Amino acid sequence: MDSGHLRSVLSIAGSDSGGGAGIQADLKAFARVGVHGMTAITAITAQNTVGVEAVEAISPRVIVAQVKAVAEDIGVDAVKIGMLGTAETAAAVTAALAHVGEAPVVIDPVMVSESGAVLLDEDARAALVERLLPLTSVATPNIPEARVLTGLGEGASQEELARAVLALGPRAVVVTGGHSEGLVDLFFDGGRVAEITGERHPDGAAHGSGCTHSSALAAYLARGSEPLEAARRAREIASEAVGAGLRGIGKGPGPVNALGLR
Repeated sequence: MDSGHLRSVLSIAGSDSGGGAGIQADLKAFARVGVHGMTAITAITAQNTVGVEAVEAISPRVIVAQVKAVAEDIGVDAVKIGMLGTAETAAAVTAALAHVGEAPVVIDPVMVSESGAVLLDEDARAALVERLLPLTSVATPNIPEARVLTGLGEGASQEELARAVLALGPRAVVVTGGHSEGLVDLFFDGGRVAEITGERHPDGAAHGSGCTHSSALAAYLARGSEPLEAARRAREIASEAVGAGLRGIGKGPGPVNALGLR
């Protein structure tokens, strides 16, 4: 339960110059939930609503230094991990987590951007599975990401995917349902299987919805919610952000709107 003091949550993720996803979406989700947001940037992308034009990785040394700086001064109540990109980055993030103590860790295994750009190479995927998932409190892959992580084909059910991801090491899994017919998220922690539903917004804007969901989940963990309750609340935040999405921003898929901007 939230004890009343302001919590601080760290996003370790890439920067989206268009402001729709990545650390920009994470900071908006943190603010929406009522926590102080901090960042350790893993990569800088040159992107807009149409596509990703360039990606430049931040050096492993600077990634670790960013985490160490905020952890030593401000403290970290929860961590959200997003874009990794390379195996070197994944290794740096693994090392950096030594500075955050027992803070819960949420991983959103970002593999492909909304426009189709590949954001996680094969070596990085292996490093994520081998190094980071065993350190994770909650993993939040969507259905295609869960298939890639587990090697299961399209015939696997959402529950089978959740069970297979959990076997890779995280303490809980939410396989998000944006790619399913019913748009149902499935939570599994080894004991409980729970379906999480939310209001549907077919006319909304969804760029950054995965970042928003995982960041809100991390923020609620920081505030003391247990994982299933955090996942339910995060689904509400992400659904509202899609429904209020900014469809008039740019020429491509518009960004979610976690802060209700008008």
